[in-house]
Amino acid sequence: MESEGRRRIGSSEVTASLRREIMSGHLMQGDRLPPERALSERFGVARGTVREALGRLAREGLVEIRPGSGAYVRSSAVGAVNPVIDNTGPLELIDTRFALEPHICRLAVLHARREDLDRYEALLGQMEESEGNPERFSDADTEFHTLLAQSTGNGLLIWIVGQISSVRGRDQWYRMRTLTLDREMIAAYNRQHREIVAAIREREPERAAEAMKRHLETARLSLTRAAST
Repeated sequence: MESEGRRRIGSSEVTASLRREIMSGHLMQGDRLPPERALSERFGVARGTVREALGRLAREGLVEIRPGSGAYVRSSAVGAVNPVIDNTGPLELIDTRFALEPHICRLAVLHARREDLDRYEALLGQMEESEGNPERFSDADTEFHTLLAQSTGNGLLIWIVGQISSVRGRDQWYRMRTLTLDREMIAAYNRQHREIVAAIREREPERAAEAMKRHLETARLSLTRAAST
């Protein structure tokens, strides 16, 4: 694994870097991640920051934390080598998200806990601080949509959204991200994310679903325009 240097970074960036290594196949099923101390030195962060990042990866189903042994890549990460994942384009991804995420929002209204709502707010803040940094925004955005699924408490939906996240880590998505994520578009997405969270917080399932549909419609239009250039 390459050194990330000594710049100040947070747990979201540590999470994103390790997630990319798992999704790319650099870390394989059953591999043990480096110890917390080694990761702390690599990223130039406190061990508590590393521990938080590993906890996020565990909640996403990408790693298993074995007390006294360490963190290991789980089998769910093998989606990185699945030909369906490799061959799914950005527009196909958006269509799949249309089929799932509005109802995920309805379920989040029913099942989100106080700690979930607090994590939504923290991620909203990270995304709003990243309007000039598309890569950092995209990493927090992925975590936000993963959290929506996690807050449903539905294991199958959480797994499916994990597969969707792995598509977003592929080269096709990275190229489209560079074409679509300018400051104006990120600001629009952030406003829509706030609308979704407000509806979940106020326990209005249909309002949350409609807010997600508007969000995905914006993303699909942006991708369609980029694909035609």
